[in-house]
Amino acid sequence: GAFLLISGRLADQKGRRKLFLIGVAVFMVGSLLSGVAPSPGFLIAARVLQGVGASILSPASLSMILPEFPPDRHSTVIGIWGASAALGAAIGPTMGAILIDAFNWRWVFFVNVPVGLVIFVLTPRFVHESSDPDAEAGFDSLGVPAGTLGVALLLVAVVQGGEWGYGSPSTLATALVGLLLVLVLIRRSATHPYPLLDLNLFRIRAFWSAAVGQTLFSTAFIATVLFNTLLLQELWGWSVLAAGFGVVPGPALAALLGGPIGSVADRVGHRTLVVIGSASAACCPLWLIIRANGEGGYFSTLLPAHLMLGIGVACSFATFSSMGMKNVPPQRFATASATLRTGSSMGFAAGVAIAVAIFTSQASKGPLVAFDRTWLFMALTFASGAIFCALACPSKKELIQGSPS
Repeated sequence: GAFLLISGRLADQKGRRKLFLIGVAVFMVGSLLSGVAPSPGFLIAARVLQGVGASILSPASLSMILPEFPPDRHSTVIGIWGASAALGAAIGPTMGAILIDAFNWRWVFFVNVPVGLVIFVLTPRFVHESSDPDAEAGFDSLGVPAGTLGVALLLVAVVQGGEWGYGSPSTLATALVGLLLVLVLIRRSATHPYPLLDLNLFRIRAFWSAAVGQTLFSTAFIATVLFNTLLLQELWGWSVLAAGFGVVPGPALAALLGGPIGSVADRVGHRTLVVIGSASAACCPLWLIIRANGEGGYFSTLLPAHLMLGIGVACSFATFSSMGMKNVPPQRFATASATLRTGSSMGFAAGVAIAVAIFTSQASKGPLVAFDRTWLFMALTFASGAIFCALACPSKKELIQGSPS
């Protein structure tokens, strides 16, 4: 996540397709090295390389396809883009479980290599190169390293805080240095002619409200997925393979609904969809608080919860991106996408860390109590997002009036 901002800026300047393919190449190399890792330390380093590749390709993946379509079709395009991500989320856990069961864990990484090669062949055939001549060519020599390192340190503090202790000197020092570097980035971005973080984006109501709403949704979403999987394996005793199939319905439904929902976003209103989506997602952990027990009951308990979450993802995830990009000038597509994804990355890290901390603190009271308290955090976060979006996101009319010419 630390490289998202600089990757988005480079994509707007140097070419979105070019940066996407570079990101795919780095991700493939990281995957291959992860698969052959001879030691845990080597594996961690290879996984970091994978993360760098994902950070490079992620903002370019959306921004390179938007110029291929007229603005009035962007919501539909982003909906389909989001549906493809949901489909990947549906296939990923199951495919991973099958590969581990049939071979070993290394094949979870090896499988990315042929997929990446296919992407390398097909992308130049179907996607034109795009950049923007109006995107500034310079760089802030202080803001770029400060912002990249600052975001990285904040993520480290959140992720490692559970192991180090959130009140430990190591965690507090890491978070403080990260925060100071981010403040340096913000200060530099306000005055530098070529800022890494485009503060003008935050003057666009649709953008900043989408960024906050998406971060809240991401915080609760990743924690919900993680603990629903833990429910299957740790409390109900399902195998890795069975749990992989058990989590499929939610993302599969999101993939099925994502395209159609994207196509009606401009007619129904983005605010309406993200409020419905966040509220539907909140019903998932609430349902589990009411229904879950230690004896199982997948079809009466977890399946309905997964379907509620799937509807929430279909209505919200791509719609946040669509709304956030709606009033952004074309020369800022990749930069805006990267900024939105940075918020999501921070939300993902915070969601896991907070959920694990809550679960651990309540574990002495029994697993069901610990799960209930953790699900309550998720439900409240989703609900907070729904309330925020209802109050802060622009209406359909306001969104249209704010669209760039």
